[in-house]
Amino acid sequence: MSSLLLKTFDKCKEEKRPALLTYTVAGDNTQKNSLNIIKNISEYSDIIELGFPHNTPIADGGQIQESSHRALKSGIKINDVFKIVRKFKNIKKNKPLILMGYYNLILQYGENKFLNKCRDSGVNGLIVVDLPWPENKNFSRKCKKYSVCYVQLISPTTTKKRMVGIIKDSHEMIYYISMLSTTGGRLKVSPKNIINNYKKIKSIKPSKNLVIGFGITTKTISSLKAADGLVVGSELCKSISKSLKKRQNPVTKLNKMVKTLKRKIT
Repeated sequence: MSSLLLKTFDKCKEEKRPALLTYTVAGDNTQKNSLNIIKNISEYSDIIELGFPHNTPIADGGQIQESSHRALKSGIKINDVFKIVRKFKNIKKNKPLILMGYYNLILQYGENKFLNKCRDSGVNGLIVVDLPWPENKNFSRKCKKYSVCYVQLISPTTTKKRMVGIIKDSHEMIYYISMLSTTGGRLKVSPKNIINNYKKIKSIKPSKNLVIGFGITTKTISSLKAADGLVVGSELCKSISKSLKKRQNPVTKLNKMVKTLKRKIT
């Protein structure tokens, strides 16, 4: 039986467009707001990415760090993140949701307990930023047993030999980090170069879904349409910050932004 992630990618391919993946931080700036945000943007987003707030998010730039700080300040805990997921899935059961975070959170919580919560709340995938291949092999296999897709990461410096191993062990999708930077940095590589690198990775196993993340905005997204999926996160977190500083509801502006992103790749 095909997973919800695979079905979503297949549907997007039938529509001759990439999947749109949107990232926000769980609990930014309250649990209620966070749920409202993902519930509303899921009208245009194909796959929801939800980040665990972390006090030292090494891979994340300023915008996502700011979102994490707000979420932690509101007192959110791991179980609260799963509550947001469960509530979202009760309303949008056919919308895939991927959790993103750092391994020490999982380790402290307990791998089996964490994956059990993922399965019970309806999580479809998991990105663990600081658990690379091949160190993630055992945990990746464990994810599969719990019907959770472990998303492997490939960067511009990944060797061909290593890529082959990563792709071989990957599940329903792979995440290509477009540039060596933290999230939200300006696109330092031309979209043409990113797509050329993307095609080289894709040629190893064309049937594997490969998404691009880092540095993607409303200005750059249309030039990367050749990908199976495109991830936008920092620009959304920046929009939330701006709305909150103006004492506005972030949902309205975010909805418009995600609708624009979707239009630019359709």
